[in-house]
Amino acid sequence: MNSNQICDVVLLAAGAARRMKGIKKQFEVINGLAVYEHALNSFVNHKNIGKIVLVVASNDAQELAKKHAADDIVVTIGGSERHLSVKAGLAQLQDSDADYVAIHDAARPFIPSHILDDGIKALKDGHDGVIPVLPVADTIKQVDDKNQTSVKKTLQRDLLRRVQTPQFFNAQIIKNLHNANDLQTSMITDDAMMLEAAGLNVFTIDGDERLDKITWQADLEKMKDQNMNFEFRTGTGFDVHRFSEGTGPIMICGIGVEHNQALDAHSDGDVGIHALCDAIFGALCDGDIGMHFPPSDDKWKGASSDQFLTYAVDKIIKAGAELRHVDVTILCETPKIGSHRDKMREQLASLCNIPMSRVSVKATTTEKLGFTGRAEGIAAQAAATIALPMAKEMS
Repeated sequence: MNSNQICDVVLLAAGAARRMKGIKKQFEVINGLAVYEHALNSFVNHKNIGKIVLVVASNDAQELAKKHAADDIVVTIGGSERHLSVKAGLAQLQDSDADYVAIHDAARPFIPSHILDDGIKALKDGHDGVIPVLPVADTIKQVDDKNQTSVKKTLQRDLLRRVQTPQFFNAQIIKNLHNANDLQTSMITDDAMMLEAAGLNVFTIDGDERLDKITWQADLEKMKDQNMNFEFRTGTGFDVHRFSEGTGPIMICGIGVEHNQALDAHSDGDVGIHALCDAIFGALCDGDIGMHFPPSDDKWKGASSDQFLTYAVDKIIKAGAELRHVDVTILCETPKIGSHRDKMREQLASLCNIPMSRVSVKATTTEKLGFTGRAEGIAAQAAATIALPMAKEMS
């Protein structure tokens, strides 16, 4: 297991769709993919996710195991109740070295990347379990338990939360709790209840409206309508720095590369990251790197460009968008980039919080033409593609 892959996943897609009149919502298609596949892709494309177990009904298992045979996805058969399906999924992870487990209902197809980031971070901070929650807007009343028509009391709304998935857990704790409890009841509606009953810590993080669950047919139709309003944008960026007296290493795509010259720059002069930042700002229609980090400001003198890129990526998240792909081309005669390419890809993937499979780094010369051909400096051009819900467009 890659050291970054510290969180396994149990993805629950075994539901019988009792409230959907026999329509298996997890297999309904939105924007060309089944509902469960949207959730699956969110996990597959996150750098910290390790083993993924897809829990399905017995009559779906053979077909889905064949479909995902090449994807390194474990398909297993669930039980008649949710907690039994979770237990079946966790059984496939008994030999895993991952410290954490995320448990998710496939009926919540769209998982913003910040939910995975925040959940895993909270576990790293020492919490036993972590759940995304949203505040309750409506007044909530408790009715009698006999005919459920008479109001008993009004609950204090500001202390209530709507709970979402994925829920995140210390792997050994949640495995032990499920192994110790053979509860043949539907009362276990989420896994955090087991930690609550055991007196363990359950921490809350901010949820997201995009994590809405498909429960009724109307939910499915609404989600289909909403997600037709979804666009991809690609921005481009370019940066150049001249070489100066002195010696390297010089920074390129977050990696120090040995060179017999230094760079003339206000910050660390990382042309790859500077071009990529401008590509992101371009996709967001949000100015350029000089606007966000003015070279006239001494605060940025000698600054690491890593912080520029993490700032740009944070702007993507705040816009409700997701970074899907980055492509950086380095233009220079020297230094040679080839032996550093994978380290650069790995560093950019880490800073962008996306898998390496979405990061391209290339290098080329200008056939000894121009200032790069005369080895007077180094340049980079970049492209960044984001997916942006139209409802979240920046003004």
